[in-house]
Amino acid sequence: MLRGFYTAASGMLTQQRMTEMLTNNMANANTPGFKSDQASVRAFPELLLQRINNHGVPNTSLHLSGGKNIGGLNTGSYIQEAIPNFIQGDLQDTGRKTDIALLEQNVPSNQETGQKAALFFNVQDANGQNRYTRNGNFTIDGQGFLTTNEGFYVLNENNERMLIPSGDFSLQEDGTIVENNQIIGRINIVMANDPNSLVKEGNGLFRGEDGQGLPSVLGNEEVSYSLKQGFIERSNVDSAQTMTQMLSAFRAFEANQKVLQAYDKSMEKTVNEIGRL
Repeated sequence: MLRGFYTAASGMLTQQRMTEMLTNNMANANTPGFKSDQASVRAFPELLLQRINNHGVPNTSLHLSGGKNIGGLNTGSYIQEAIPNFIQGDLQDTGRKTDIALLEQNVPSNQETGQKAALFFNVQDANGQNRYTRNGNFTIDGQGFLTTNEGFYVLNENNERMLIPSGDFSLQEDGTIVENNQIIGRINIVMANDPNSLVKEGNGLFRGEDGQGLPSVLGNEEVSYSLKQGFIERSNVDSAQTMTQMLSAFRAFEANQKVLQAYDKSMEKTVNEIGRL
């Protein structure tokens, strides 16, 4: 009976974590460049129960001679690690010059996993640490640098901060920035061959595993993309699907909760009534 407590409780914890992940996706449905998390629920390996005969326990540990199979017992469930879904989001026209959307056109797939690579803007914090984002909702700070709303500097092809003194510029599709009919730099775009290896930090930012940097795709003939000025990439969260998954997770939580209550009532009867005999 105690095993049943643990199984039902693990199911409740699993569905609670699934609901938290889906709630976070729904809360960021309007966040530019947000990549929704996805995960699956798996069960722990089942145990085979056998009834031992009255002649004692045999010496073998792999097979109970003379034992009768009772059946399998599931020991619980767990939620796998939440992994971002890097599918391209829709583009939204904002009309702001500092809004830049990254549109993937031809990106190679990883030969080992078969997963498609992902492109990112290369940004840098005040301490010089590189981060990667798809949120192109940029702005120009007081010193004339192109930055994210969190204050991360957008880098150019030389891994230097992109400086736009006047703030009045035009952007070509390859990322080249033109100000007063002069080219002042090109926005650097990097590629993650295995995007699942990136570590999600929040606010649409990712970092490389063990602090490793991502290679630039500038000059890479196998990769093609375009940058759209005055557009942002919307979140790739499917609101309708997310709501359906949240309802399913909530109902599964309730089902496990009722199982746990049934075990609790059985245990109460065992202690209060059978214990009197």
